[in-house]
Amino acid sequence: MKESSLDKAARAAGISLHFTDINGEIQSISDETKRALLAVMDNADRGKKSPLPPVVVFSGRTKRQLTPRGRGAYHWQLRSENGKIFEGEVQGEALFTLPSPLGQGYHHLTLSQGRQQWHMRIIVTPRRCYLPPALRAGEKRWGALVQLYTLRSATNWGIGDFGDLQQMLEQLAAQGGDFVGLNPLHALYPASPDFASPYSPSSRRWLNIIYIDVAQVVDFQQSAAAQRWWKSAKTQRAVAKARDEEWVDYDAVMALKLTALRHAWAQFQPRDKDDEDKRTFAAFVQEGGDSLYYQAAYDGLQAERRAENAQHWGWPAWPEDWRNSQLPEVQRWCEQHEDEIAFWQWLQYLAQQQFSRCWQISQTRGMSIGLYRDLAVGVAEGSAETWHDPELYRLHASVGAPPDRLGPLGQYWGLPPMDPHVMQVRGYQPFIDMLRANMRDCGALRIDHVMSLLRLWWVPAGETADKGAYVAYPVEDLLGILALESQRQRCMVIGEDLGTVPKEIVSLLRNSGIFSWKVLWFEQQHDGKYRTPDEYPRQSIASASTHDLPTLSGFWEAGDLLLGEKIGLYPGDAVQPLHQQRAAQKQALLNVLHQAGSLSASSPRQADKLFMSPRLNQAIHRFLANTHSALLGLQPEDWLGMTTPVNVPGTVDQYPNWRRKLTQPLEKIFANTEVKKLLKTVSQQRKTN
Repeated sequence: MKESSLDKAARAAGISLHFTDINGEIQSISDETKRALLAVMDNADRGKKSPLPPVVVFSGRTKRQLTPRGRGAYHWQLRSENGKIFEGEVQGEALFTLPSPLGQGYHHLTLSQGRQQWHMRIIVTPRRCYLPPALRAGEKRWGALVQLYTLRSATNWGIGDFGDLQQMLEQLAAQGGDFVGLNPLHALYPASPDFASPYSPSSRRWLNIIYIDVAQVVDFQQSAAAQRWWKSAKTQRAVAKARDEEWVDYDAVMALKLTALRHAWAQFQPRDKDDEDKRTFAAFVQEGGDSLYYQAAYDGLQAERRAENAQHWGWPAWPEDWRNSQLPEVQRWCEQHEDEIAFWQWLQYLAQQQFSRCWQISQTRGMSIGLYRDLAVGVAEGSAETWHDPELYRLHASVGAPPDRLGPLGQYWGLPPMDPHVMQVRGYQPFIDMLRANMRDCGALRIDHVMSLLRLWWVPAGETADKGAYVAYPVEDLLGILALESQRQRCMVIGEDLGTVPKEIVSLLRNSGIFSWKVLWFEQQHDGKYRTPDEYPRQSIASASTHDLPTLSGFWEAGDLLLGEKIGLYPGDAVQPLHQQRAAQKQALLNVLHQAGSLSASSPRQADKLFMSPRLNQAIHRFLANTHSALLGLQPEDWLGMTTPVNVPGTVDQYPNWRRKLTQPLEKIFANTEVKKLLKTVSQQRKTN
């Protein structure tokens, strides 16, 4: 049957005409959705008049050839990344082989014909991402998976901070651990601190300033005004209250920290311009460029507008004249508030300095990975990035997920997608900048929803998620750039590939050297049996759970199901089958623990008669430590036998997501006899298996 003009246009724009549902059946995308997404894209003929595409990526040893469109002779000049210049002539429509040797990196080709010139970026990439020497040598390493805000300590101000992270690294290294894996540390919203999801950031290039350890800031220590404020009874009561809260009180913590940091800023400002910290800060600002400037401007402007009107939570709620960083009203505000902008830039500087110090500590302790960061799949609609660069994002759509059993209408995440066409026109620079920012000062980068490199489910604004469609991304180009930046930054890559993973990306990820994520709960075969430790792939990280799933104790005691029932997540007739499924999972897990020798032969073999205990907890950790996976990530929640989750997917107000703290402070966790015994077992098993 002849393809319609609508289908041709959709396909040309990268919109998939079909998708495979959770039952394996192929579903067609409606014409209404195709039209809506084409309108969202506003996909003009970007770059079509040029004889060359805006960018081309050559991976590995592939032939580096181009064919310029058009007629007549062209003069070409190629400037390599290291400044070497090649030039010559080529005919239109003729095959053109790039000069050799042309090493890995970013090169620039200029094509000329008469007075006309066209420019093109050429990117030459390796085939695989970086792998630390220890893993190349076949060693197996383990670490802790930490939601930084959950950490308690005797010194923090009610939220885990970079000072706590330093302590965590020191303590973990002493127990044989090799890394601390972190939640996304992306910039959020200081003027609206209750918008706390690390997966709905304001920017993926900058840090969340709430993690600054104020006590470490030299200008806070040296400011007489800051110290008077700090030592006052009122301040001490407020800090003690925030520290003792069961849930993170973001409003209270942010208010305390901003007050303290304003005092510190007043101390920093009069420093001589030749002061070393002043020079370092000036260099940081220059390097950050427009991205840092407008991130700081947005934070300052948002604070001002929110103070005047609580409904002005972000730029979509502001008057029309303020909804873009380049509008005249905004530019006038920036000119009049240079000092305020500098303050927010300074906070980013402090955060980066402290995070860098954490990385340095991990390296002095001999950790091969040290730290790994988490890259969220997008930014929120009311973010600094969409405010400053609206062209890059399709603001009338959101990323989400197609319908499945748990969500019959699909999922709508409220994250406007990056436009792949704009990314290409810009030579993939936004993607490159984002990778560099997140690979800085760490040994691994976890990419949330790694399938986004291949495709994303776009939902037109105002529609339910079942009215969406998959939009394709240039996966091979993105994987090549990912490998190049990974090698240059000496930062390995982990892909969160849970859920429905399209077959076409599995081998691409594996061949690119990206580590897969293997969560114990999901490692079941079709017959219900759990995979044995030797069935886990080497190129993977194993874990018991994630921030979106129940803890070990929560799983075993079905605490997640009881909580879901309590807050109304399940229809009345859906709960009992879930409990039956959980009972079968527990029995299958107990069976594999015995099969693998993680439990002694005398241990109970009936799961319904076995409660979670330190002994069972040790056995599950021993099983995980014995997996063939090169990496193992453990959650402190599981060391402590905690049952409450940090996040309940699909909820907004029903549960206080991203706020639950650990039950014990760091000082007690690593002094806990059971915890030390568990970590010793894990460390020994990782070395001997």
